[in-house]
Amino acid sequence: MISIENVSKSFNRTPAVIDLSVTLDQGEIFGLVGPNGAGKTTTIRMLTGLLSPDKGRILIGGHDITVEPEKAKSLFGYVPDKGFLYDKLTARELLIFTASIYGLGKKEATQRIDNLLSVFGINDCGNDLIEGFSQGMRQRLLFAAALVHSPAMLFIDEPFVGLDPFGVRMLKAEIREMSARGVSLFLATHSLHIAQELCHRVGFIRKGSLISIKSREEIGRVEGGLEELFLQISG
Repeated sequence: MISIENVSKSFNRTPAVIDLSVTLDQGEIFGLVGPNGAGKTTTIRMLTGLLSPDKGRILIGGHDITVEPEKAKSLFGYVPDKGFLYDKLTARELLIFTASIYGLGKKEATQRIDNLLSVFGINDCGNDLIEGFSQGMRQRLLFAAALVHSPAMLFIDEPFVGLDPFGVRMLKAEIREMSARGVSLFLATHSLHIAQELCHRVGFIRKGSLISIKSREEIGRVEGGLEELFLQISG
């Protein structure tokens, strides 16, 4: 489903990601963790086509993201760490606009939007302007917009930013549900306890290099869990 093959990226000759390789299976939740500046967001941006790798390739459903960007991008949703929303639109208008980009018909789009507004707990404010939304409501709307076309894959950069405990619980349940339906999820996060709770595998990135990948079972056998592993690997 998702294949990252020997990918590298530098900025002004400073390496940001170095020879990174990882493959995700259908329905897998993969977490990427590491210190600030380790290369997590750069990796996500290459996965989504916002940045092009200097070396290597990224396959999304068999399509090279740099060679066949439209085919690749039709297969995934993306929730950035700092998402932009059109404040002068209502939540429903934004989702209608997003659905139109993916070519959804009016009937299908309406059904999807009604369901997503309900799932993410913002149906009561679906006709309100986004400019009045709190940070947590904006984050919920970003997820709804990323899922409006029923993608096979989802890329998330810091998924729980701004969410209250109820929002965190709701989103964890939705992530598990998506995985059970066969959606592959790649998330970059600083929330180690949530990564340990949700992810089937966790990759540790440091100074641009993916230095270790541990399964949920391997992490569970370490006293102190993912936090202890993170501190050991991060030095």
